[in-house]
Amino acid sequence: MDLLQRSKHLLHHYKILPKKRFGQNFAVDKALLRKLISYASLTKDDVVLEVGAGLGFITELLSEKCKQVVAVEIDPKLMKILREQLQGLRNVELIEGDVLSAFIPPFNKVVSIPPYYISSPLVFWLLERRFDCAVLTFQEEFAERLVAVVGSKGYGRLTVNVYYRATMELLDRVSRETFYPPPDVDSVVVRLKPKEPPFRVEDEEAFFELVQILFSQRNRKVRNAIVPLLRKRGVGAERDRRLTDSIPFHDKRVRELAPEDFGALTNELVKEKGFLQ
Repeated sequence: MDLLQRSKHLLHHYKILPKKRFGQNFAVDKALLRKLISYASLTKDDVVLEVGAGLGFITELLSEKCKQVVAVEIDPKLMKILREQLQGLRNVELIEGDVLSAFIPPFNKVVSIPPYYISSPLVFWLLERRFDCAVLTFQEEFAERLVAVVGSKGYGRLTVNVYYRATMELLDRVSRETFYPPPDVDSVVVRLKPKEPPFRVEDEEAFFELVQILFSQRNRKVRNAIVPLLRKRGVGAERDRRLTDSIPFHDKRVRELAPEDFGALTNELVKEKGFLQ
């Protein structure tokens, strides 16, 4: 029985209709699953996190290649399938819940086809953690945002955060027909590896806050887009005018700033006594 037949059989047997809001599109191409695993270069020492375990197809294959699989699934009906289908695999730990809020034990690699709706928060969540690499499948448009060019439509807060904290490779395009039921768009396999920041910032918390606030007004000039942050910090009107006229890149549009420019801007503002600290 191939994976498409297994998917239909399991969903029918357990009386489950795939939920769009949970992004339940199940990969039914074993060649794709094996390729994902190969990209992670797994060894018997690895503990692998899988986000959105679904019907357990990747989980089974991962269990053959690594020390332990930590498989997370939010849907209780799918958890029932996972518990029954994977009960004989002693190196699989099943966690029911939202990966962003559940307790997740330590892991050093990630191999997953997460539901589309969790893509952005999952990347930000991963960037806060220590691990060796993550091989993930994302919606094509989202994957392109991860490596977008400065000034392009997809360039934004996500791009800058990824550039600062990780290397990102787009590896393979995946047809929507590889999934059941097929989603509306194609996907891309990506590999993310944490790295040392490529430039220095005086205050990382301030840097990430600055990037977030400025990109909420991506088409405005920096001198105008930064005003909400100045107000938040209690900067008076007179000092406000002085700062907005003197900061680096004040006449550039936010979308035109390279990641290094956000770093330089943060460092300049940190020099201002009592600001961004």
